[in-house]
Amino acid sequence: MKIVHIADSHLGLAAFNKLDVDGMNLRERLMYDNFINAIEIIIAQRPDAIIHAGDLFDQVRPKTRSFVVVLEALERLKSAGIPLLIIAGNHSMTKTRYTTSPFSVLEYHGAEIHAAYHHKYRRVEVGGTVFHLIPGMLNVLDYRRAFDEIERATHSYNVMVTHGLATTLHDRRLKTVAEHEIDSTMLSDTFDYIALGHYHGQQQVGERAWYCGSTEFLDYGEIGDTKGGLIVDLGARTVTHLTLPCTPMIDGGVIDCREESPRKVQDALVTALEQPSFPHQSMIQVTLTHLARQKGKEIDYRVLNPARERFLDIHIRIQSADEEYPAPLAGDLQEIDYLDEFSGFVKRKGFTAAEEGFVLTQGKALIDEIIHQRGSDESAP
Repeated sequence: MKIVHIADSHLGLAAFNKLDVDGMNLRERLMYDNFINAIEIIIAQRPDAIIHAGDLFDQVRPKTRSFVVVLEALERLKSAGIPLLIIAGNHSMTKTRYTTSPFSVLEYHGAEIHAAYHHKYRRVEVGGTVFHLIPGMLNVLDYRRAFDEIERATHSYNVMVTHGLATTLHDRRLKTVAEHEIDSTMLSDTFDYIALGHYHGQQQVGERAWYCGSTEFLDYGEIGDTKGGLIVDLGARTVTHLTLPCTPMIDGGVIDCREESPRKVQDALVTALEQPSFPHQSMIQVTLTHLARQKGKEIDYRVLNPARERFLDIHIRIQSADEEYPAPLAGDLQEIDYLDEFSGFVKRKGFTAAEEGFVLTQGKALIDEIIHQRGSDESAP
């Protein structure tokens, strides 16, 4: 049995306030284009099945264009005769048991799609392999309850699919809504393979448990991560990397500002961004170290405007001489972690556990929706 494992496509994500010729957010459109091209590459691998381990959509109410792109992908999978097994992740799962899931729409398509999204375990058999699907849950304890329902097939391969953060990666949590940790005892080697989603780097976390990573770079904190998918051969017990299209995220290097004038820092920034090897429409990060506050105020970042026309985004990461930790540029609102700031605010208010959970869930969902709405607004900060 040959499987391709992907996850965390986050279709519908918009950022950077650049528009294409049709007025669509350019970041969003590039992700759609890359996703369809990735499906074609996966089809060329001729797998027996595709696993998508959560967060196909970036939000629980996907944009119309996101639905159109996924339906196009399903049409191509139908023509190729390749079944899709998919679960809801924390971004695209409903937050109550009574809300209609976007995955219920997809099941009306004629492609062979097996989706788990009702906050409960689903057992599916495809091509002689039994897939145990555990979608995003409302409560962290529900993952263990779903896991305990599993009855492994004795004469077939057993593959578990779930979405969450392995406890061994606790320090790499993403601090997003409904982010739940997966008890490491669930990553049992009694399965032939465990396909995980949520963590955006490609990494093995158990003898047979893997995160395939997200298909795109979604945050500058992921700049060193491996993106793409995994090809899993259950018979040979091999797992190999599959390169898939994505918008490049490039480290443009470090500029030591300790002995440099603001003008010299400006010139160094321009030089760093003039590398001909940097692809058009990529995302670039340049780090300024030992930058004194006053010197930082005197830098004219308008000198980067020509480079901004070439790239999808330029991220200036500052390590201040006064505060030795990375900080965003003053006024660079896109680099503030609003969800993290809100979490800290709520925790200081002295709510009961129930009140805090409710406020965090509702508030983060609202903030997330506002961020995405503003991301598609040309005038947004």
